[in-house]
Amino acid sequence: MKKFVFLHLGFEKPTPEIMQAWGAWFESISDKMVDQGGFSNGREISKSGTRDLPMNMESITGYNVIEAESLDAAEKLAQNNPFIASIRIYEVRSK
Repeated sequence: MKKFVFLHLGFEKPTPEIMQAWGAWFESISDKMVDQGGFSNGREISKSGTRDLPMNMESITGYNVIEAESLDAAEKLAQNNPFIASIRIYEVRSK
């Protein structure tokens, strides 16, 4: 099995309906999930300096690490995700 990271983008104030949809989705992938977490305050550091990152539709708000056979299989797991703006999937490279 390969590992993939799902990056969740976009923030809006959670409602009970949003929280219920996320709970159902987490349950639907629980047998494939390795790790998960959420983000709040952040900063971006670049050659032009440092800036605080707001929580908005461009924010990375959370992640899941899942196991799947392929990128296509990982995408199928993400299809029913109740994302706010989008979800990005990256394969984790092995050492």
